[in-house]
Amino acid sequence: MNHIRIPVISSVATKPHWLLTLICNLICAVAYSTSACQAEDKAIIVIHGGAGVESGLSKEQQQEFHKALSQALLKGYELWKQGLDSVSVVEACVRSLEDCPLFNAGKGAVFTHDGKNELDAAIMDGSNRKAGAVAAVTTIKNPITAAVAVMKRSPHVMLIGNGAERFAAQQGIETVDPKYFWTEKRWQDLQKKLKPETNKNSYINPSHKYGTVGAVALDKQGDLAAGTSTGGITNKLWGRVGDSPIIGAGTFADNYSCAVSCTGEGEWFIRYNVASDVAARMKYLHLSVAKAADAVINGVLGPGHGEGGLIALDKQGNFTMPFNCEGMYRGYVNADGQPHTFIYAK
Repeated sequence: MNHIRIPVISSVATKPHWLLTLICNLICAVAYSTSACQAEDKAIIVIHGGAGVESGLSKEQQQEFHKALSQALLKGYELWKQGLDSVSVVEACVRSLEDCPLFNAGKGAVFTHDGKNELDAAIMDGSNRKAGAVAAVTTIKNPITAAVAVMKRSPHVMLIGNGAERFAAQQGIETVDPKYFWTEKRWQDLQKKLKPETNKNSYINPSHKYGTVGAVALDKQGDLAAGTSTGGITNKLWGRVGDSPIIGAGTFADNYSCAVSCTGEGEWFIRYNVASDVAARMKYLHLSVAKAADAVINGVLGPGHGEGGLIALDKQGNFTMPFNCEGMYRGYVNADGQPHTFIYAK
């Protein structure tokens, strides 16, 4: 709340209209204070569906994305309302996005150079800094659920490839035929990337769009959690793993700072350890979550040095959703249960 400064009146006699002036000042101060409080919205769940939004989306296409984002928020909100922990809330949100072919995760995952779908995911519990991740999996329907299982039911943090798939099967997690992840749009995206290739090092087209989905949540017990899931980059080389499943790079949560999920050019997010950098700036420089995230996304990174964005949430419900590209599918919900979703900068 802003402090109201009341002007000191030095001489009533020489200022016959001092009372009217004082009243006007008080009215303005109260109005400003109320406006500032309303602008400081709080959140319990924040999600993203990837940075690097395609330009020129029709109104109908935008509506589809808004609907999918809202559904994911409501899936998490229902569990939050029941008092479930933040890890469960994050998992529910991310699963919803993984099941939607609009996003580059799960069902909508992009193709590798070899025409396969290799998926990554991670989860982190801010109450104890436990974490779980899977990478380069091809048969796990919901990689975020496998990541939760790694965190809760194994002594490890990350499992990859066949090992992760064997573990998931052991834990009774749903697996599918790799054909489940095939979608016409993603296949055509790969074909476009293959056409201009002249050598094996040109697998990334500078104009490619970034995918990834993620969620951060604050439960009724005051604990934070973060989760991220992705299909990676279209036309990526075999075995390539980005920042999403790497704790500290694309995913991070700590009750003493914030919960973060990133999206963008994974290699840059790994190099700059983006997710934990935001948390560290809060913890050691005592920055707000918004200022810490902005310093990293628009200061450390930026066009040519890591395009993308992130979502971050602290224990007071303060949140931010910065990005340094054209747009980022994103949204939040507060305790009233009303989803708020966005695509472009405005």
